[in-house]
Amino acid sequence: MTFFINALTLSRIFLAAIIFALLTRPEGYLLAFILFFVAGVTDYFDGYLARKYDSTSQLGEILDPIADKILIVFVLFGLSVNLTSYFIAFMASLIITREIWVGALRDFNARQGRSGATKVTFLAKIKTTIQLFTITIYLLGLTLNNMLLILFGDMFLFLSLLITIYTGYIYTYNSFKN
Repeated sequence: MTFFINALTLSRIFLAAIIFALLTRPEGYLLAFILFFVAGVTDYFDGYLARKYDSTSQLGEILDPIADKILIVFVLFGLSVNLTSYFIAFMASLIITREIWVGALRDFNARQGRSGATKVTFLAKIKTTIQLFTITIYLLGLTLNNMLLILFGDMFLFLSLLITIYTGYIYTYNSFKN
């Protein structure tokens, strides 16, 4: 079961590249939207199955957040190129910067024997959910050719950036307090 769960997680990485490629052509928008939905379903089911069948693994705990980040990065970059949006590109750059920083904090804390300081929090899971929801809005806007949805996507992207930065602050604070 652990192999299947990790395969679900890895599928998000492959879907990310496919979705990016689909965003280069208007006729690919609907399929990009569908595949992004499939990727979101795999994100739910890999965690659900791991908990239900007590099949959690260290590899899975490492791969799951990485797969989420790769999916988000590929799609945000694809959207920024597709929409010629410096706003999306800048927000995505800030989000990626936070992710790299938190990755470095996790490495630092692991070396210090303090992995709990950067253990995934509920708010961090909410952050990922909002990021995925935001991307869904953008992809739906492209699929339906509805610029109002793109505008809503911009607003939610800013909200997800605020939560992303805040959770990065919390991890930083927990890492360096005392």
